[in-house]
Formats: sequence, structure tokens, C-alpha cells
Amino acid sequence: MTAEIIRIFILLAIFAAVFLIAQVAGSSLARSRNYRGAVNRRLQMIAAGEDREAVIGKLMKNRPTDGSGLPLWLAGIVGKIERMVFVSGVSFTTGQLGLFMLIGLVGIFVIAMLIVALSGTSIGIGIVFLVTLFSLAAAIGLPLLVLSKISESRRKKMEHQFPVALDIFVRALRSGHPVASAIDLLTREMGDPIGTEFGLISDEVAYGADLIGSLEHMADRWDLDDMKMFVVSLSVQSQTGGNLAEILDNISKVIRERHQMFLKVKALSSEGRMTAWMLTALPIFAFVSIFLAAPQYYLDSADDPIFLYGFITLTIMYFLGVYIIRRLVDIKV
Repeated sequence: MTAEIIRIFILLAIFAAVFLIAQVAGSSLARSRNYRGAVNRRLQMIAAGEDREAVIGKLMKNRPTDGSGLPLWLAGIVGKIERMVFVSGVSFTTGQLGLFMLIGLVGIFVIAMLIVALSGTSIGIGIVFLVTLFSLAAAIGLPLLVLSKISESRRKKMEHQFPVALDIFVRALRSGHPVASAIDLLTREMGDPIGTEFGLISDEVAYGADLIGSLEHMADRWDLDDMKMFVVSLSVQSQTGGNLAEILDNISKVIRERHQMFLKVKALSSEGRMTAWMLTALPIFAFVSIFLAAPQYYLDSADDPIFLYGFITLTIMYFLGVYIIRRLVDIKV
């Protein structure tokens, strides 16, 4: 009987020890994750010992340009791609992205043509057109879709963070902090992406840049109406005076009401947006997957004139359909 009691106490002690170790490890992991989530990328780079100028250069290297020197239609396309690359937060520039895509396009085209030649299939204009379209979809279409999804996710996060940042800004102003000190508070309290953006503004002002100009550049980089409203309010207040904290508090309320309306519209249009995403991504994924899994499905009929004309027509209809669907679901609130 005594041996059984001792065994039970030993088992209970082992259970308690394992439970306590698990609790301590779990709480430590949770605290470390919360700390990492609260620290933005700029502060991490500074904490690693990098120079402030080097940090600004790395974080601003892929900012959108004005597109001067390019035709109007090409400048618009390049500007959208540059803004998408910047908002996505990737470490490479738009030029590097274009170079990688070009190398991938040439590499995939050469490899696909070699595979087709080794398979014994005669190479004609239809095969060349098919392989070219496959290379474009694999080397350009898929990366742009992934990058677009990442940038859209970060843009939404920025939109959700901005009212919170305004509340912190207003509380700092009401407690007696000047505007520059309130911005510096945001850089230490907010995570990415808004913490890094306000950190860049703080660094630019520290190096002699105009505050309103730096804020306008941030609004242009992200192309968000909420930011533009914030910048206009600061600009008007700096020229005419007034209670800035009250103005920004009212703007924060307007932004939240606007977001509520946007969420209602988003819920009502969710089916259309999901349809737009599926009709945009599914044909590219289906074409690339089928070509990789069963290339003869396309190669056996690629030299048929009807296939060539039909494929070109379907490609044109695809891009036209994507454009129309995007315009239908692009609802401004």
C-alpha cells in the first residue's frame, strides 16, 4: 500500500513538473512573439546596429517613381507595378523584379522548347506560341498574382492600423507632446507597416526634410485616401492654426465610419470579388498545371490553325474579361 502511494505521488510530481515546464515555455514563447510582432522592421534594423542613413536607403529603395520620360500609358502601368512592389514589402526593387522575371521567362522558354524537341514533337508556329504563352504565365503571371495578393494584404493592414495610429497621435498631442514627438511615439509603439512608415518620416525630419512634405510623400507611396485626409488636415492646421488634436479625433471617427461602410459594401460584394479573383487566377493556374502534368494535351493540337486562332481569341477575351470584372468590383467608398 505504501509503495502504491509513493508511486502515485511520483506520477503526480512528474505531471506537475511537465505541466509547469509547458506553461513557462508557452508563456515565454507568447511573450517573445508579441514582442516581435510589436517591433517594426525599422527598429529591428536599428537595433541590429545599422546606420540610420543605411536603414532609410534600404527601406526606401523600391519607392514608386514619378515615371517621367515614359509615355503616359506606360508610366501608369509602371507606376502601379512599382507601388505594388513597394506596398508588398519585398526586399528587391522593381528593376530587380523585372530582371528576375525576364531571366525566368527566357529560362522557362528554353527548357520547355528543349523538352518539346526531345519528345519528338515537330516544332511549328503553334508550338512556339503555346510555349511562349506558358512561359509568360509561369514567369510573369504567377509572380505578379502572388505579389498582388501580398500587397493587398499589407494595404488592408495599413488601413486597419491607421485609425489606431491617429488615436495614439491624438492622445500624445493632448498630453503635451509636439507633432514630431508624437510621430516618434508612433514609430516605437506601432508595428509594420505603419510603424516603419512613420519611422521613415521621423528620420527624414531629423535630417532636415519638411514634415508636411514627408507626409505627402508617404501618402503618395501608399495612395490611401485616409492618409491624404490626414496630411491635408496637418497642412491646413499648420497654416491657419486650430486645435489639431480635436481635428484629428474627428478625422479618426470619420475614417472608422467610412471603414464600417466599406465593410458593409465588402460583405455585399464578396461574391463578385471572389468570382473576380477565381476568374483571374484559375485560368493561369489551370493552364500551367495542365501543361506541366500532360503537355501532349496541348502539343498534339498546337499546329492546327483552328487551335492557334482559338487560343489567341481566348487570350484576348481573358484579358478583356479580367478588365471588365475588375471595374465592376472596384467599388469606391
